[in-house]
Amino acid sequence: QVELVESGGGLVQAGGSLRLSCAASTSISSINIMGWYRQAPGKQRELVAFIIPGGRTNYADSVKDRFTISRDNAKNTVYLQMNSLKPEDTAVYYCNRYPTPWDIWGQGTQVTVSS
Repeated sequence: QVELVESGGGLVQAGGSLRLSCAASTSISSINIMGWYRQAPGKQRELVAFIIPGGRTNYADSVKDRFTISRDNAKNTVYLQMNSLKPEDTAVYYCNRYPTPWDIWGQGTQVTVSS
């Protein structure tokens, strides 16, 4: 059973930056794709970005050119660098496999952006 632990969230003013981390309890080097997701209050969870082992990345239009996903397979860790944050980025952020997430999600990390 995989355990995912997200961290790095917090309260930041609009225009600020945060770096999220996600540590997996299992090796992710053999897993094709890892993703960051987010869920805002009253909304469905959505995919923010994903990264394949070779390094190719893909982003939701809403975060393109502001967020950067990366991975360190040796550390079984995935990162999300978030710049130029906006109030609409406020959500709980999660990492998981993509496109088929593991059944059990981590606790997520709260990101709150004030205007």
